[in-house]
Amino acid sequence: MNPLPVQRASQLDSHGPQTQWLVEDLWTDQAVGILGGEPKCCKSFLALDVAVSVASGTAALRQFPVRRRGPVLLFPAEDSLAVVRQRLEGIAAAAQVPFASLPVHVITAPTLRLDTATDRDRLTQTVQEQQPILLILDPLIRLHRVDENDATQIATLLSYLRQIQRQFHLAVIVVHHARKDSHGSRPGQALRGSSELHGWGDSNLYLRRKGSHLTLSTEHRAAPSRDHIPLQLVESGTSVALTVTPRPAAQPDAEPTPLDRVRHALAQCHQPAPVQQLQKLCGLRTATVCSALSELSHQGTVVRLPQGYQLKLSLPVSQPIDPKGNGNGKRPLCSSGG
Repeated sequence: MNPLPVQRASQLDSHGPQTQWLVEDLWTDQAVGILGGEPKCCKSFLALDVAVSVASGTAALRQFPVRRRGPVLLFPAEDSLAVVRQRLEGIAAAAQVPFASLPVHVITAPTLRLDTATDRDRLTQTVQEQQPILLILDPLIRLHRVDENDATQIATLLSYLRQIQRQFHLAVIVVHHARKDSHGSRPGQALRGSSELHGWGDSNLYLRRKGSHLTLSTEHRAAPSRDHIPLQLVESGTSVALTVTPRPAAQPDAEPTPLDRVRHALAQCHQPAPVQQLQKLCGLRTATVCSALSELSHQGTVVRLPQGYQLKLSLPVSQPIDPKGNGNGKRPLCSSGG
């Protein structure tokens, strides 16, 4: 007999390790994860900003302190090398650090296929030679030809990157696209492809654009997360860089999100409502309603019954939402007949 050791919870060690940051509040030390967002959301600018900050020891976005400084290895698969240099030089100018001596090393190979053994070996050898503390791969779609929706195939690729992280004790940031029109979903669920991508990350960053407003959300496995940090791409002389901006004033007349419309519709229903009824009441596509219901169910706000969907708790509704999104409708969204 060899039973497993057991200890009373109150006797467990209360002095565990504290969270170690690479960039405080943005990326934990030696973390792997995704920097995600829809196209044209400045994902590459943010990745390069983190690269400059870690290489120089200056605060990322001029606000988030770097806790561990060291070399960065970068593979930019979509932008020309001239554009990459121009952007890095501009960010260095915004951060007021000398560009020429910055230890950001760029992989100049035209392609890198991490689903092939040859290129995995080449990347491993490069990491071993350069000894970076941060590896940035931008974007994921240019690094393979596997099916991103197939959990088995994508997990194999992610496992290799986890192996690199553990072998060389470095952080890994993979830039990845989110689905278009995914504002009704949680940021992690909006990533394109298998849910393995969301679950893999120790730290994840998500960029979202709504109109002219760009926001950043953070997600960590072992630290608090932050939502809706407002960002702006600022041009000053020859430099172009992201910066944190004051939060915009509240806009009470802004169009409600699909999540808002579905939640308010259910709040005014006295009986469970099927998807088809909610689709008509909210003036949304069936797929959008289903996505919103999935998110509300995940939050524990909505429960699914045989007759349809219903709010788990009765939520106060201060003002009815017009099903077309005008925000000032006067009639209820559904009748007592459900």
